[in-house]
Amino acid sequence: MALRPGARIPVPTDVVFPHGVFAAGVAPVMSFTDGKSTGMQELDAHTSQPVWAVSVIDADPELPAKLKSFVVKVSAPYQPVLPDPQIPGLPFVPVLFEGLTVTPYVDNASKRLAYSYRATGVGPVITVGAPQARSGRVTAPAAE
Repeated sequence: MALRPGARIPVPTDVVFPHGVFAAGVAPVMSFTDGKSTGMQELDAHTSQPVWAVSVIDADPELPAKLKSFVVKVSAPYQPVLPDPQIPGLPFVPVLFEGLTVTPYVDNASKRLAYSYRATGVGPVITVGAPQARSGRVTAPAAE
């Protein structure tokens, strides 16, 4: 079966971001018609849910600086809430994306292959061996 234009290919977060990914903020994606804002939030064409833009930074040390920062669009009925920072005061939070998909496309400006990332949710990074609290937040393992 061939992939159709606009196909959303499911991928695990750790495959797309093997060095991790950090979120910096969440904002609604506004809808545009003929290049003009409609003043309304964009709705996902597949789910009809509002679309939110999660600004992220890829932690891959080999990526050029201009490719490290981009947006993952999250389709959800309510604005996603980023996990608490693991280091107080740090503006970037390590995250995992739920239902992450990638859609390859050709960028009209550069005529190069590009990727669009979408997800159904965003959550905290769970450290292996760390017990998980009832709230879903990760707690540090007990000292030996």
